[in-house]
Amino acid sequence: MNTILITGCSSGIGYDTAKQLHALGWRVFASCRRAEDVARLHSEGLTDALCLDVTDSAQIEAAFAHILSATGGRLDALFCNAGYGQVGAVEDIPRIALHQQFDTNVFGAWECITHAMKTFRRQGHGRILVNSSILGFAAMPWRGAYNSSKFALEGLCDTLRHETHGSRIFVSLVEPGPIATRFRPNALEKFRQYIDIGASIHADSYRAQLNRLEAKGDAAPFTMSSPDCAAVCVKALTAAKPKPRYRVTLPTQVFWYLKRLLPTRWLDAVQRAAVSGQGNNH
Repeated sequence: MNTILITGCSSGIGYDTAKQLHALGWRVFASCRRAEDVARLHSEGLTDALCLDVTDSAQIEAAFAHILSATGGRLDALFCNAGYGQVGAVEDIPRIALHQQFDTNVFGAWECITHAMKTFRRQGHGRILVNSSILGFAAMPWRGAYNSSKFALEGLCDTLRHETHGSRIFVSLVEPGPIATRFRPNALEKFRQYIDIGASIHADSYRAQLNRLEAKGDAAPFTMSSPDCAAVCVKALTAAKPKPRYRVTLPTQVFWYLKRLLPTRWLDAVQRAAVSGQGNNH
């Protein structure tokens, strides 16, 4: 039986990937920050679900110790999915908000990977999947903190892929575009917590951001369902030779090629146009 640790499983891509792998016979250690979410997963049949806040090193260490004890020292895969998006112009993001963004999106994933690598090296195999984004290679306005965290994950995985070359340890990125998850409500909470709308030159743009974050239904064209995105994650985790990148949704595919074909200034204009309904640049 294959075993996996997935972070950020309370909802969305992590939750649906955990459910799909469990249905395939995997032993899934689905982790969530809140105990009530872990209890819910237990009631749904994910009996190995556990509490894990990836910003807490002691919890990460305890989670890996628990998993290895429960499996006799085996772990086949790690899916670093936990993350959120801090919205706001670069000039308005306070240091504490940036630190929290990287603590969850980057440092937590990095630390989980270092723990997993010890087991993967010892047993001679393993695979790592990291949830990046279209914004991991195509930067867009109002998302400086999130863009930067996902660019960092891309660099991490590209480097680790070199360092595991020739082994049976595979490293892949999944790069979703718009997915129907709780991403917007979580981003809205952090936006309200750290951005002083009235004091910013970007106040009008921020009001457009609030409209987007508070809107019901899909926020962008070509939005994919979370289960469909999870199916791509399952493919990455079960393929005999997984690809380095899995670009999910049409916008991700389009911007991947535009970045390689267009001069930077042209690409900048296209990326601004992609969020043109979300405020003006100053």
